[in-house]
Order: sequence, then structure tokens, then C-alpha cells
Amino acid sequence: MHHGTSVITIERFIVDQERLHPEATGELSNLLYDLALAGKIISRQVRSAGLVDIFGSAESVNVQGEIQQKLDIFANETVRHSVQHTGRTCVMASEEDELPVPVPEGKPLGKYVLLYDPLDGSSNIDVNVPIGTIFSIHRRRTRAGTPGTLDDCLQPGYSQVAAGYIVYGSSTMLVYTTGQGVHGFTLDPTIGEFLLSHPDIRSPGVGKYYSVNESNWNRWPDPVHRVVAAFKTGEGPIQARNARYVGSLVADFHRNLLSGGIFLYPADARSPQGKLRLLYEACPLAMVVEQAGGAATDGRRRILEVEPRELHQRTPLIIGSKEDVEYATHVLSTEGAGARA
Repeated sequence: MHHGTSVITIERFIVDQERLHPEATGELSNLLYDLALAGKIISRQVRSAGLVDIFGSAESVNVQGEIQQKLDIFANETVRHSVQHTGRTCVMASEEDELPVPVPEGKPLGKYVLLYDPLDGSSNIDVNVPIGTIFSIHRRRTRAGTPGTLDDCLQPGYSQVAAGYIVYGSSTMLVYTTGQGVHGFTLDPTIGEFLLSHPDIRSPGVGKYYSVNESNWNRWPDPVHRVVAAFKTGEGPIQARNARYVGSLVADFHRNLLSGGIFLYPADARSPQGKLRLLYEACPLAMVVEQAGGAATDGRRRILEVEPRELHQRTPLIIGSKEDVEYATHVLSTEGAGARA
């Protein structure tokens, strides 16, 4: 963490970045501030979750069929309320909501589309494992001044204008990119500010870790066995790695981004399309990882090039250090266990 004269808040950093783009209107910067504010509010609530009645499950089941944790609902509403009245968005969509969420009647419409996973890994809340918020921002496709539509949400990852995540761990960190590299900010709770702590993150080309849920072994096709076995014991160009699997995507991704590693959630017999969501999880993290020098595929093609067909589309995900992802993708695509289109 920087001390003394070199303390840079996220607000100052974003303004300085914006000056590099004279055409910028400030709308995207303000949307990023809105998300930073939502992150502060959620972080405070996550910290106090054990003390207030926000723990445990709400009785409703979300569109993915998981029991929603109360904190999930809180996080979903916090992000929504932080952005929907600002005039910066025209529509948003969340992993927790079945349909796109329009801007309320009578509120101004902006040019951005926000897709987000409000609280990734929330089944870990009750045991103090890190959880996170993931966000993806697109420019609208539809005409300015009209309500945003599903079509605005169904854009491929390569058209994202910004993406990032907030991890609520031993410290709260916000990591984001606008296509000018990846920058990390740590929340200093004593002053309530995100401070630049990890400028221009570069992910090592070869990782130290592999992260995968090995309890799915019996449901995997053979090429996946080969890939995981190679990372476990070493084979050909691959050195043996240490296994690290938190089971909270943001936490596993964040560690691998900084230290080098590969995260795999391949298709399996139970989830033939994969389990993770393309628009709320895979695309934003793929933009971040590529900006840091890493790679992300679905076992066959680059995640950012997948054309989404539905809002809650699932995808296999292979993401992390570039050489590791290229190796895994090569084995999976040549042996026919890549994504089934």
C-alpha cells in the first residue's frame, strides 16, 4: 500500500485516466464511482453480516435455482439503487433477476448497460470465505433516449467498455479495466476510500496454481482428466502445480491473477454447457485477465468472442495465465471436449 504523498484515491485515478481521452464525457467514470460506492456499502454489510439478521437464506429461490442468501438480495439491490437513478444507464441485468431491469419510469436514460453478479460465491458467506461482486459495462446498441432492451444486454465480451470485480476478503479490493490495463484499489476503512494499491497488474505467463473442483472428476470427459492430471503431476511442457480451490470464483480468480495460475470449470455430465454464467462471470473476468496479459477460453474459443444467445447463458471457463490456458485449450479442443456449441 502506498503511504504519504503517493496516496491516490480511485476517484483521482479515474479522473487522471479520463484526461487521456479528451472525448470522454465523464459518464463512464461516474458509473465506476457508483460501483465503488456500492462496493463500500456491500463491504460494510458483509463485515457486519454475522451480527445482524442478514445471514442465512431468504426463502425465495433465484432464477438459477439456488436458494438466495439474504446478503445476495441486499447486494443486488445496493448495486441497482447505486446506478439506476443516475441517468448513466439505459438497462441493467443481474444474475439474480430473471429479466433485464429497466430504468424506472420518469428517470433519465443513459448510454451504458450494466451486467453484474452482485455476490459471487454467496454460499460461502456463512463460513467467512471471500466473496465478490463482478461487473460488466457495455455501450447501448439501441437509440439514445429510448429504454434499453434485452438486445443491449446480449453483446459479446469484446464490446465491453469496462469490467471488473470487488473482492470482500481479508481486505476489500476493487479491480477494474477500461481497456487501458488492470488496476487494483484497496479499501481503507478508516477513511472510507479505495486507494491505488496494485497499479498495472500483469499476470505471470505461467502459473503456480491450478484451481478446479476435483470432486467433479467422475463427471468429466477424458480430455479434462488429461489436463487436470498434467497440472497435478506435470506432463510435457507443464510443470506440476499446487492445487488451490476456494470455490468462490472471484477469490480463486483474484489469487491467480496476482500470483499466476489457471482456473477451470469445464463442462461435465451434470452441466454439459458448463456452470458459470457467460455475461456476469466469464466475460468481465475474461476482459480483466486479457488486459493483464492472461487468457480465457471455453475450452475451444476465446470467451470474449462468444456471441450470447440468452441472458443467463452458461459456459465452460478456462481462465488465467496465458501459457497454461493455451495448453489446456489445445488439449480440450483437439480431443473434442471443448464447448458444445
